[in-house]
Amino acid sequence: MNVFETMQQIYRDIFDDEELQITREMTNIDIEEWDSLTHINIIASCESAFKIKFDIEEIVSIRNIGDIIDIVEKKLTK
Repeated sequence: MNVFETMQQIYRDIFDDEELQITREMTNIDIEEWDSLTHINIIASCESAFKIKFDIEEIVSIRNIGDIIDIVEKKLTK
């Protein structure tokens, strides 16, 4: 399973934009519709897609998409 490609599809689904191209450096500032509720939806979608669970410390440490990818990849290698 390619984490980046799956994340790309999660973001496209959540923001209803099939043209959206994510980068590791992207933050909520880069996507106008990305608010706190959307952030929760992103986390929930990742947990569902990858069959993992984020803990609260991980969630508050997230600064960009790359951080989410790193957390997912770390959990998938355990």
